[in-house]
Amino acid sequence: MSKDAQSEANPKYERVLLKISGEALMGDQGFGLHPPTVEKIAKEIKSVHDLDVEICLVIGGGNIFRGLQGSAQGMERTTADYMGMLATVMNALAMQSALEALGVFTRVISAIPMDQVCEPYIRRRAVRHLEKKRVCIFAAGTGNPYFTTDTAATLRANEMGCEAIFKGTQVDGIYDKDPKVHADAVRYKDVSYNEVLQKNLKVMDASAIALARDNNKPIVVFSLDEPGGFAGILRGEGTYTIVGNN
Repeated sequence: MSKDAQSEANPKYERVLLKISGEALMGDQGFGLHPPTVEKIAKEIKSVHDLDVEICLVIGGGNIFRGLQGSAQGMERTTADYMGMLATVMNALAMQSALEALGVFTRVISAIPMDQVCEPYIRRRAVRHLEKKRVCIFAAGTGNPYFTTDTAATLRANEMGCEAIFKGTQVDGIYDKDPKVHADAVRYKDVSYNEVLQKNLKVMDASAIALARDNNKPIVVFSLDEPGGFAGILRGEGTYTIVGNN
């Protein structure tokens, strides 16, 4: 077997969680869902699924409603956060539709029970879905206000026994400053959890980073805009930054 064939047959991780923002689904639009963009991301997920990797997915809701923004505009924070959770369910259903159109079996699992729309979150059942090679899309955050989908992603990654959290962004890793603004921005190849917190590097919120650190769960930050990038990392290729106990 060639080296390339061997790396494809033995991906770096066997079970992962992919966290993407709701804004990633809106394409060039300023709001909502852009079906071609959703389909493009679904194809990236399918390419990893085809490597026989078990995949969990958490999608934010910022393309539809963001609780913090609603709260800043005078809405009661708890209500605003619940509205944001419902937005993540809409995104999860859109991604489920795109994945199943590609022949990938999925389950949308909500932290807020809504049985006519999706499954309630039951850990053992979700693990069984993964074992059957279904993509589990976790929606409605943790089911609690004041917690972001970043924290929900880290929580679910730990509960599901994922080996790594993949954070899909618009850039190919973590930089010391915004590479879209500063031409001299330097990308980290790897960085520690504590350094992310101390330098306030914009990866995930502090609660999510601390939860990943306490459970030694690596976070792989990569560009979702790079075709084949998600699968490439699992084959030991590509450009990315790993957050870990360095």
